[in-house]
Amino acid sequence: MHTSLPSAPLDAAGTITALSAPTRRLDDLSTLPATSGLYAWWTAPEVFPQLPGPTHPIDTGVRLLYVGLATNLRRRIVRNHLRRSGQSTLRRTLAGLLLDTEHYRTRRTDRVVLIDEDETRLTAWMHTHLQLTWCQHPTPDAVEAAVIAQWAPPLNVAHASGPARAVIEAARAAYSASAKPEDPAPI
Repeated sequence: MHTSLPSAPLDAAGTITALSAPTRRLDDLSTLPATSGLYAWWTAPEVFPQLPGPTHPIDTGVRLLYVGLATNLRRRIVRNHLRRSGQSTLRRTLAGLLLDTEHYRTRRTDRVVLIDEDETRLTAWMHTHLQLTWCQHPTPDAVEAAVIAQWAPPLNVAHASGPARAVIEAARAAYSASAKPEDPAPI
C-alpha cells in the first residue's frame, strides 16, 4: 500500500490523529516509508508502570512512551532505534530503565553504549514489548513540540514533569554510570 503526503502539512491535531492509527508490531515495518515524518512508540502499561502515558485511542492495551521526528522514517527507526544505542537516546533510556532486570552491560566510546551482545538483546526486547505508529509529514519539526506538549509522552524528558521525569533522569544517570571508566593510556 502506498500513501502519499497530504497536499497541506498536518497541524498538531492532524498529526496526533495520524499517529493514533492502529499500532504496528516491530516485525511489521514493511510499509515504513523513507520520507520525513513523526513516529510514536507504545507499550503495555505493565511494562513500565511507573511511567504514565496517554492510552492509545484505538489500541487501548498500550500507552504512549515517546514521540520523535525523522527526516527519513525508515532509516531512523530501522538503522538507529532498532540497532545502536550510540545513535538513539530512546535505546539508551530504555536500557537505563531495564538495567536492574535485564542486566545490560555497557562500554564507553565517545558515549556510553551497550556491548554488541546486549544491543541484540535490547532489540529483541523492543520487538517483544514495543509497538509503533508513524505519519508522514514534510516538516515534522513544525509540529513535534505541539504534539509532545499535548500528549506528554514520558520518555520525552525535555517536556516531562513530575515523578516520570525523575524516573527517566535516574535511569539515564544509572545508564551513564554503568560503563566502567576507561583505563588511562600508558605514559
